[in-house]
Amino acid sequence: MAFLFKLLSHLPLRVLHGLGACVGILFYLLSSRNRRVTRQNLARAGLSDSALPQQSMAHAGRALLELPWLWLRPQAQLLAKVVAISGQEYVDAARGNSKGTIYLTPHLGCFEITAQYLAVQKPITVLYSRPKQAWLVPIVERGRGANLRLATADMTGVRTLMRALRAGDAIGMLPDQVPGNGEGVWVPYFGQAAYTMTLAARLAENGATVLLIYAERLACGAGYHVNVRPFPEALAGSLQENAAAINRALEDLVRQCPQQYAWNYNRYKVPAGVARPVAQP
Repeated sequence: MAFLFKLLSHLPLRVLHGLGACVGILFYLLSSRNRRVTRQNLARAGLSDSALPQQSMAHAGRALLELPWLWLRPQAQLLAKVVAISGQEYVDAARGNSKGTIYLTPHLGCFEITAQYLAVQKPITVLYSRPKQAWLVPIVERGRGANLRLATADMTGVRTLMRALRAGDAIGMLPDQVPGNGEGVWVPYFGQAAYTMTLAARLAENGATVLLIYAERLACGAGYHVNVRPFPEALAGSLQENAAAINRALEDLVRQCPQQYAWNYNRYKVPAGVARPVAQP
């Protein structure tokens, strides 16, 4: 598998995106569970465009097949594919905050390239889950440049993120994934209660600048358009209120580019040991 992964990294990005789109659509057609979850999530969001399910799965395939290229190519080649940027002024302004910057991105577009783009400007530590496949671990954890660091999704990683913020550096995370027992609260996401991580809300309590970011995948492997936006409201409420505010902000971001969101992810599952919400918020 490692050999195949490395072999794929030598293909042009446009070829990987083309192959990935075919893989994603094929998986959508063959997996009834995938079709059901995708359609249910789109319906919850009020998105009825009949083309969206297959579009989103085509992008899910692209997201999978672009990983060898993103993880094994030199950083300079990756950055050359960032061909458009919106909101660089927010990145520049955030550098002046001695309490650091928190970048939040849902599973939208290419979130791997956003970390690479930010890392050349200022040190950033990104929260990640260690791969279950042993052969993939050294590939994921290989050096990505001095300014891009990884923090494991455990208490050791949380302490690493806190140290980065205290140093005035940036951190990044994907807050739209279901956390484990005791690490979340039930708040709305696209109108339905979803068990939502509180880590981002907790880390923002000390005054770090919170920014939203995603990279839109452009057609035919042309590259990526990085979009940065300020957080739309103050995170000044309770932990549950702030987690709900983060979900609202992510919803707005997803609606800007819904065809590139991971609608096939079971965002509303109940983790083991977590009680279901008594009533929908």
